[in-house]
Amino acid sequence: MKRFLLLLALTIIVAASKPRKITWVAIGDSITYLNDHQNETGNRVTKGYLTLISEKFPQVTYINQGHNGWTSVNIADKIESLGLVEADVYTVFLGTNDWWQGKPLGTIADYEQGKGSGTVYGAFRVITDKLKQLNKKARIILITPMQRGDFVYINSYKNNAFGSYKPKKDQTLEQFANAVVEIGKKERLPVVDLYHDSGINLDNMVRFKRLKDPQTGTYKDFKYPDYVDVPYNPETDEYPYPEQSIDMTYDGLHPSDKGYEVIAGMLVKKWKGLK
Repeated sequence: MKRFLLLLALTIIVAASKPRKITWVAIGDSITYLNDHQNETGNRVTKGYLTLISEKFPQVTYINQGHNGWTSVNIADKIESLGLVEADVYTVFLGTNDWWQGKPLGTIADYEQGKGSGTVYGAFRVITDKLKQLNKKARIILITPMQRGDFVYINSYKNNAFGSYKPKKDQTLEQFANAVVEIGKKERLPVVDLYHDSGINLDNMVRFKRLKDPQTGTYKDFKYPDYVDVPYNPETDEYPYPEQSIDMTYDGLHPSDKGYEVIAGMLVKKWKGLK
C-alpha cells in the first residue's frame, strides 16, 4: 500500500511539473503568414516568430491566422468566416497594410462606441469582441506595426511601396502604432510596441538599397536616407535587395530571421506566465 501511495504521489508530482498545454492563435498579415510560407520569401526566412516561440516553449501550439496583404478592416469584415477557434492566447499583429492602403484610422471613440469596421479603431473593437466571445478568459496581446523601409516584393518587382518615412494619404504609420497602444491601455491589454521599442528602424531595415546612380547610370549601394529620392524602375532594374543587403528585413518590409528573433523576444516578455 505504501509503495502504491508513493507511486501515486510521484505520478502527481511529475504531472504537475509538466507545463500546461497552450493554444495560441496568431492573427496578422503577411508578417505572420510568411512564418509558414518561407518559399514566398525566396527562402530568405528560416523561422518566423511563431516557430521561434513554439520551438522554445514546446507546450505552445500555434494556429497561423496570418493573411497576406490583409488589413484590420479586412479581418473585422471577415471575422465570422475566418474559422477562429477558442484558444488560450490570441495575438493581433495588424496595421501596416491599413496605413499603406489608406484605411481611415478614426478615433478611440470608434472603438469605445463599437462603430464597426469603417475605421481601424472600430475594426479593432470588432476583433477584440470576437476574441472575448470565443474565450473570455483568454490572454489577448496586441502588437504594433513595425517601421518600414522601401518595400520591393522579391517575387514581383512591380509590387513596391515607399517606407514609413513619409505619410500616406495624410496619415503616418506611427499614428496607427499609437492607436494600437491606446487600445491596449483602454482595455488593459499587453502591447508589444515594435514601432517604438524594438530597435527595428529605418536605419537598419536593410544595409543598403542597390539602385542605379542617376549621375552615372551604374549600380550603387545607397543607405537610408540617401536612397529615398533615387528612382527605381521595376521594369528594367535589378532587384534592389541582394542577400548582402539583408538586415532586420530582407525586402525593406518583411522581417529577416534577425528581425523575427527580435519580435519573438519582445512577445515572450509580454506573454505573462509563459516561462
